[in-house]
Amino acid sequence: MFQNQDLELRKFVAPEIITGQDARLLVVRYINHFASKKPFLVTDGPVHGLSWCQEIIDAIEEVVDEVIVFDSVTPNPKDMEAMLGAELFLANGCDLIIAIGGGSPIDCAKCISIVTTNGGHILDYEGVDQINLPGPPLICIPSTSGTAADVSQFAIINDTHKNIKKAIISKKVVPDLALIDPVPLMTMDPYLTACTGMDALTHAVEAYVSNAHSSMTDIHALEGIRYVVNNIREAVKPDRSLGTMYQMMIGSTEAGLAFSNASLGAVHAMAHSLGGLLDLPHGECNSILLQHVIDMNYDAASDRYDQIASVMGIDIDGAGEAGSHSNKEKLINRISEIRESIGIPAFVQVDYMDEEVKSSLVKAALADPCMLTNPKELTFEEVGGLFDRIIKKE
Repeated sequence: MFQNQDLELRKFVAPEIITGQDARLLVVRYINHFASKKPFLVTDGPVHGLSWCQEIIDAIEEVVDEVIVFDSVTPNPKDMEAMLGAELFLANGCDLIIAIGGGSPIDCAKCISIVTTNGGHILDYEGVDQINLPGPPLICIPSTSGTAADVSQFAIINDTHKNIKKAIISKKVVPDLALIDPVPLMTMDPYLTACTGMDALTHAVEAYVSNAHSSMTDIHALEGIRYVVNNIREAVKPDRSLGTMYQMMIGSTEAGLAFSNASLGAVHAMAHSLGGLLDLPHGECNSILLQHVIDMNYDAASDRYDQIASVMGIDIDGAGEAGSHSNKEKLINRISEIRESIGIPAFVQVDYMDEEVKSSLVKAALADPCMLTNPKELTFEEVGGLFDRIIKKE
């Protein structure tokens, strides 16, 4: 249905995307396209040790003078890792960046790209559109089906001085090429599959209810929800198929295109805060927070949440207060059911938590750019109450 809001100006950015089995091996063709002689490969230790990753490196080495491999990226990538990578890139005279792995290597590669051409410190570029110059060409080969960093204009980096995740948002970090291949996903740990899959679902849900959504992002968000909800339970099984993982990857990509252009909301703002301060897995934080944020947000975007519920196969009750309450409960229960069925806990377990630490979490969440597009403006007390719901001291 057409709405006047559809006439508002909106921007949509995306990389070149190639999908399908063995798409990762097309990297050689694009190295030649960019006339690269010394590519800089960014990954992490565990991915570097996998046979399919070595296969990519072997293929690259046949067409270039030298490959410089930087595999020192850790989960929740840190500012010092990006700075070290940029120093190594420049010292070796590299001319192209290839990121292989999950969101951490890809986000770190984006940050390395920023510093190599703009100089300074990576935290200088926090916020929206703070980057002046584009970086070297960037090719991404994702190994998870959730972060969609390979198609987005977001880069998340951990400020190790303040223990806060910082968001860098700019079309200048949109990769030049994303090679979307289900083969790498077959080696992904089932729990990581669960967490990244719920991350993708959260991307799609938050993009659809974002106050910056558009008709273009809506299409991708709803498709992302369909793909993830229909496949995530099969994806965590030991006998998962390549077809299932392909559909999870397409779901992640659809959700990524949606959130990259509509932004996100309170779930991600709070997950960034938790992950930065407590070094917790990002997808796990999103999984645990999602149902509680929906509970808080529902009245501000009830029609959109009802559409999400319908896409998830939930029977929607009629209009009115009773119907809305019923629909909200059905949606929250379905998300909780999915989370439980794939083995993600209901709480974040921490060793220590006091009012000072909680206050730091709330302040960081409220300052996160993702909070700006949440459908409801949340107060300090409301965000604190949400943290209270999901944090359990051991």
